[in-house]
Amino acid sequence: MSNTAQASAGWRDYLELTKPKVVALMIITSAIGMLLATEGMVPWSVLLLGNLGIALCAGSAAAVNHVVDRRIDIHMARTQRRPLAQGRVNPLHALMFALVLGVAGMLILLQWINALTAWLTLASLLGYAVIYTSFLKRATPQNIVIGGLAGAAPPLLGWTAVTGQIDAEALLLVLIIFAWTPPHFWALAIHRKEEYAKVDIPMLPVTHGVRYTKLHILLYTFILLAVSMLPYVIHMSGIIYLTVALVLGIRFIDWAWAMWRDSRPHAAIKTFKFSLWYLLWIFVALLVDHYVGVVGWL
Repeated sequence: MSNTAQASAGWRDYLELTKPKVVALMIITSAIGMLLATEGMVPWSVLLLGNLGIALCAGSAAAVNHVVDRRIDIHMARTQRRPLAQGRVNPLHALMFALVLGVAGMLILLQWINALTAWLTLASLLGYAVIYTSFLKRATPQNIVIGGLAGAAPPLLGWTAVTGQIDAEALLLVLIIFAWTPPHFWALAIHRKEEYAKVDIPMLPVTHGVRYTKLHILLYTFILLAVSMLPYVIHMSGIIYLTVALVLGIRFIDWAWAMWRDSRPHAAIKTFKFSLWYLLWIFVALLVDHYVGVVGWL
């Protein structure tokens, strides 16, 4: 079977190992972090090479995740068609692929961006691929809360790629994603509760029940709303961002409340899907507000 699997592996299988949709969302937030870091235009070399290096490292971490989770992926409807779960890619080949991506990404960041961004990216890679995937995911129902910091790093990486330093505004962007991650992922965990239980992954709905998880999702949406107001409070953004953040935050709370009250069918998966749009549009609003402010200042 190993020879057949290796022979049948194609470029699409290796692309899937990188979780391209997840990486795309990360690169959007990274690119916006770059643009928010300056009042002018980011140099094309930084915009392209910086995001390429970050994307390669993120793809490397995703490939490691596929290798570590291959035995449980086969039992879950969402992941059972993955290349390693189906045997289309050999685990050793996947690890070699991850190593090549990670080394290439680090070399690009060290050579053409700056050392701070490179080492922060490496820390994020290790945080997701090793600490979260290999340990936290199986150790505690707070796995996504603790491990969420690695996934929240892209806007900081984009910011440091431009400035070469860590600023409070960049950390605030990280805080928004950090607060967004639990309600986003727990909504999916509720939808997939039986599958997580079957493979003994201690997600919050499995260990503490769906009702308990829904309450925490609701509480986190209020925390997220408060956190999302901070860019306006510290004068990082203006009224455009504030309006969008309020509308999106209230809508997120509305979905969380619907889950808590069981008032809408399939509320969990719909909340999860809304959360993806929430993150995209709140960062777009930050970007639009930033450049409107720059134009007004000029």
